[in-house]
Parts: sequence; structure tokens; C-alpha cells
Amino acid sequence: MRIIPTLSLIILLGGCATAYQPQGMTGGFSETQLDTNVFTVVFKGNAFTDRDKANDFAMLRSAELALEHGFKYFLIVDAQQYSKNSTYRTPTTVTTNVNANTYGAAYSYGNSTTYNASTYGTATTTVSGGQTYNISKPRTSNTIVCFTEKPQGFAYNAGFLVKSLKQKYDIQDAPNK
Repeated sequence: MRIIPTLSLIILLGGCATAYQPQGMTGGFSETQLDTNVFTVVFKGNAFTDRDKANDFAMLRSAELALEHGFKYFLIVDAQQYSKNSTYRTPTTVTTNVNANTYGAAYSYGNSTTYNASTYGTATTTVSGGQTYNISKPRTSNTIVCFTEKPQGFAYNAGFLVKSLKQKYDIQDAPNK
């Protein structure tokens, strides 16, 4: 019966969408530096995070990462969006309640005894549980190339994106920044 405490903990910790945070037990972002100006950023959401939010949070981390390394612009050279899918089936329980009444009489005539009895009853069976839940956790991965000057053609403005996405999701800067 370790499933119930574990499931309760998961529901308690994951009762809301993944916050914009470094990768932790409930999801978040992580990055890998591939070159001086090339990074891969991954955002993993939980089952309460929608795909658009996961994409926005990967974009926000990409923009922050560019700024943290002294770059003003970046291009996404590879992007992947997918979901990690799983199912959970609740345990099935069966409960049967029985009510029975027995009425009877015993008659004695000389050396013999006669018994006459009747039993009346009802039974109710209830089945609960056994539901299957589909769980989909969005994943987004961006490989970005960063630039100090705006390259020819289209490029994301990292400063603008950070401001815009933090405002959209009401994300406050950490006190030490």
C-alpha cells in the first residue's frame, strides 16, 4: 500500500503547473553549453503545464542565458517539442454488504423435534476505482546560437523577450539580481 502515500505526495507537490525554475522534482529548465555562444535549453513541464507555457519558458530561459553570457541576440537553430506520456490506473476495490434475517420455530412432539426456519436477505456489491488516467508532460528543447550584434535577417532580441515573457507570467526577478 505504498502507492497511496506516494500518489498523495505527487499530487501535493504537483498540484499546479511547473513554475519557472531550475530543473527539480516537479520539472523546470536546464541548459548545456555546446560552444562559447551555443547552448541547448530544455524545459520539462509536469502534467498540469500546458504546451504553450513550456515553449514560453524554454524561450525565456534561452533569452536569459544569452544575456547572462553577454549576448544581446540569439537564433534558434533546432527546436523540439514533444510530450512524455504515461498512464496511471487507480486500484479497484469491491465491497459487498449482506443483510440477513432468519425466522424459525421448533416444535416438539414426544421424542421428535421439528424445525422450521426461513432466511430472507439482501446483498449489495459496490465496485469502485479502476479508472485509468492519461498523463502528458510537455517537453521543449531549443538549441540557440547567441550574438553580441544583430545578425543579418531575423534574430530574437534577448532583452525584449525576457521583459515580455516575465510580464506575461508575472515572474519577478530574484532579489540577488
